[in-house]
Amino acid sequence: MKKLVPFKKDIMFDNNIAEINSISLEHEVNVKKDNLISGKFIISGDYKMTDTSVNLDNFEYELPFNINIDKKYYIDEAEVDISDFYYEVINNKVLSVNIELTVDNVEEVREDPVMERNEEVAQKAEERLEQVEKVKDEVIEEEVTESTEPSTDNEDRESVNVKSLFDGLDEHEVYVVYKVHIVTENDTIESIIEDYGVTKEQLEAYNSLSDIKIGDKLIVPANEN
Repeated sequence: MKKLVPFKKDIMFDNNIAEINSISLEHEVNVKKDNLISGKFIISGDYKMTDTSVNLDNFEYELPFNINIDKKYYIDEAEVDISDFYYEVINNKVLSVNIELTVDNVEEVREDPVMERNEEVAQKAEERLEQVEKVKDEVIEEEVTESTEPSTDNEDRESVNVKSLFDGLDEHEVYVVYKVHIVTENDTIESIIEDYGVTKEQLEAYNSLSDIKIGDKLIVPANEN
């Protein structure tokens, strides 16, 4: 794919310009990164300050340029060339240059179905985590009536099934059951891990284990088919 990029610049001379005797244009490309092509034009030549002048004065100017290419294109193999160049002397002081660049070998990025699917799955996972955190906050804020002595039977566990939060998922996708464990006097991190069959890392993903105490509520994940 080829793109045409126009460039216009007015160069102010210190001396009077009666006539441009010769002029040349070169270009350098310095950077092709993050869909930005940067470089410079080098305009040089000689000119007469008066119509009757015998001597010629030299000039050389460097004009930087930046070309932003849309993110939907690859530019790693892009080639930059000059397709057109013309100039005009204005008021015997200003050299107005018009340059047209050709940017070739610009390829459109092809959509990757696998990448799109991965991005979709990642987005779903993020939405699920937000929903789980919401459920966790609601459970922690819920008022719980407890006796003066912490209970050690099954009443200290509340089961929260969040399958309904994930409506619209593929039928083969797995949902998660979360249990809320209320810490009792005899509980330790190790005993809770063993009791629920989870790892310490899984427990830490949903709870801060640095300072648990009696009555704290812990979110305990468990996979279900």
